Amino acid sequence: MVSTVLNTDVKQMKMSCLQKDADRAVVVAVTSRAVFESGAEGDDGDEVYKVGTAFPLLQALQRVNARLLEENPAESLLFDVILVTTDLEQQQQSSRIISSTRHYGLEVSKFSFSGTEDFIESLLTNNVRLFLSTDRNEASHASQNGVLSALLDQNLASCPSEQLRVLFCGDAVIRSNISPMPVSQQATQSFSAQLGEMRQRFGMFDSPLSMVLMTARGGRESCSAALLTLRSQGVSVDEAYCLAGAPRGPILSLIRPHFLLSNSLSDLEE
Repeated sequence: MVSTVLNTDVKQMKMSCLQKDADRAVVVAVTSRAVFESGAEGDDGDEVYKVGTAFPLLQALQRVNARLLEENPAESLLFDVILVTTDLEQQQQSSRIISSTRHYGLEVSKFSFSGTEDFIESLLTNNVRLFLSTDRNEASHASQNGVLSALLDQNLASCPSEQLRVLFCGDAVIRSNISPMPVSQQATQSFSAQLGEMRQRFGMFDSPLSMVLMTARGGRESCSAALLTLRSQGVSVDEAYCLAGAPRGPILSLIRPHFLLSNSLSDLEE
């Protein structure tokens, strides 16, 4: 059973833009377990949760929206965030989740409460373009049902919120040229194209959205092939790293992406 609650606190200008052209909205669903620490009290005692891994990510999404609306108050290509709760303990404290969202000023348009087997219905109904979770099983389940998914790492809790940093897996980008194109790759390319269009709204400097490419295997040719593929999809990256088999840890600690965009969850561990 899926229960959906609309958030009337979201800024009116943003909501009017999203409603005007719903097909343009980039709907991102995040699990409340990733945004708030279950059972952890915030500054106001029992009233709010402590912030979790995905909190800086949501702030970064809001910053992109704010800058887009500064550039064009009628902009409809905006992030629309849905908070998905499958955790039974948090579902029993739904009012606390909503209060915590309001307390921290998070612009969440909807709250979806469902069981672990039913949340896919909510993702599909709301035309979710990207599902983010700290739970591999949830992310894998969503991916198998055609919803682009990404795993959030605990280390992302220290990521800055001033700029949304998206990391593209270059090895997966190169593999995306196969035909016929699987549904997962179609979802990745569609979302990537929307990000690319967003990025074009800003100049070279002081952009609230940064696109980074990293190829773990191969040499310059692999990196060049990935760059050309992304450009054909309307994506121009701000940074590119060709590791040629070198360890990824040091570069990842430097890049500090909010999430990795790929066709497969396994790419994060390869």
